[in-house]
Amino acid sequence: MIVCVCHRVSDKTIERAARAGADFDKIQLELGVATQCGKCEGCARALWSECRPSHKMAHLGQELGLGRSIQLVAA
Repeated sequence: MIVCVCHRVSDKTIERAARAGADFDKIQLELGVATQCGKCEGCARALWSECRPSHKMAHLGQELGLGRSIQLVAA
C-alpha cells in the first residue's frame, strides 16, 4: 500500500527502513515521507513505530558457543 502519495513510498519501504534501524528523521530525509503535503505523517510514524526494533539485541552465540541472544537495556 502506498503511504506517501507525493513521493510514492509504500508501507513495505517504510517497514524495511524501520526494521533496519532508521529513525524517522532519516526516513524523511532519504525517502521524502511527510515532507511535502504532510498528510501521510501520522500513518508513516505509526508504521515506523510498529516496525522499529524496540530493544537492541546482542548475539552471543559465537562468543559463548551457546547460540542465543540477550536483550540489552539502556540504564
